Amino acid sequence: MPTASAKVPKFLYGTAWKEERTEALTTLALEAGFRGIDTANQRKHYFELGVAAAVSKALAQGLTTRAELFLQTKFTFQGGQDERLPYDPHASIATQVEQSCSSSLEHFATDYLDSFLLHGPSSRGALNRDDIEAWRAIEALQQSGRARLVGVSNVTAAQLRELMGLASVKPRFVQNRCYARTGWDREVREVCREHGVIYQGFSLLTANRSELSSATAKQLMARTGRSLPELVFRFALELGMLPLTGTSSAEHMRLDLGVLDFRLERPDVDLLERMAG
Repeated sequence: MPTASAKVPKFLYGTAWKEERTEALTTLALEAGFRGIDTANQRKHYFELGVAAAVSKALAQGLTTRAELFLQTKFTFQGGQDERLPYDPHASIATQVEQSCSSSLEHFATDYLDSFLLHGPSSRGALNRDDIEAWRAIEALQQSGRARLVGVSNVTAAQLRELMGLASVKPRFVQNRCYARTGWDREVREVCREHGVIYQGFSLLTANRSELSSATAKQLMARTGRSLPELVFRFALELGMLPLTGTSSAEHMRLDLGVLDFRLERPDVDLLERMAG
């Protein structure tokens, strides 16, 4: 039977593209106060073992407890991997999901993950047999208690609607790269809102450099006395997102977590939402 549901944090620290700095930066994030950590069992872009080493050290030092942590990882299809696979490439998709999860559990020396995501459907079109087989295997992980919550990443609105129609265990999360030019992924967020799914937004800064360098953004920074990351992450929270940050700066980590302690006025939220319009 599944164990009790995970407590979802309001901010996640993302660990993609950090390579040999992964352990040190994850440690820095934990010391700064982050308790939600996002990774993937995809050595091509993540170093999950480095994340796990930082978590293990934090637990051993009494900095936090397993119950206080929210550990989120992902299953990635072979097309998104390099040769360092966490599963047998000749096995069935369901077995690959099982093996990837088991590998992650071993990395973190835990018997459950707080969240386990499908790291994107295998194409941008309609869900295919592999996608559905992967989701059924993820549902089984949730039902067994090895994954308390489940979700999907890098998904279109049409794919999400399709998944909601066929899933017996509905995704709790959608994690997408969030572009201002698409209304901050408005269509996907609307589907999430319809179904009570939490939208996790990543690359909120790096995907929107052009829009965020506008005179409008600079004027808002000057008027509020807030930095650009503070404004964007608080804006994301005001929209109901669960934002990710991947900063490597201890000072920026502190400022990022500080967005939980102030609000933006509604006109400023509207201004940022229309930024790319």
